[in-house]
Amino acid sequence: MQKIPTPITPIEIDKETKHITLAYFDQVSTVDYVGVAQGVPICFDCKECAVDTFPLQNVHAHQVRFMEDFEAQGGVAFLLILYTSRDLIYYMNCEELRFFYERQEKGGRKSIRFEELKEENFHPKGDNLFINYLEYVNDDLERREEIES
Repeated sequence: MQKIPTPITPIEIDKETKHITLAYFDQVSTVDYVGVAQGVPICFDCKECAVDTFPLQNVHAHQVRFMEDFEAQGGVAFLLILYTSRDLIYYMNCEELRFFYERQEKGGRKSIRFEELKEENFHPKGDNLFINYLEYVNDDLERREEIES
């Protein structure tokens, strides 16, 4: 997997620490990670949510389109959402994201309530060092195969 850098232009840099303190985005980005695992093309974006309501404004229309196009080409696209207050990670596949995004576009909720999410897609955060997202992808692919057969 490759981390896709977000292109920015620094505006202010702290002279002591040499850290960027203010910047703007040069262009829209797609997703955080792209790659191939065991012959399966994968792309995903990572999000964080401190409360039980995930605002859809955190996912931009161009990201949803990129993920839909990626899946149309035979890949697997998803979000990993860390619910910090619960120490849980949610695996949201592109189809589920599309459902919530279309609901919003039709005038529905502009957020996703924790209770609306599928229990089987929640995973414990773990030790903060490693997230076995490939396990989540395998579970997703197995469910897709069951539906198709």
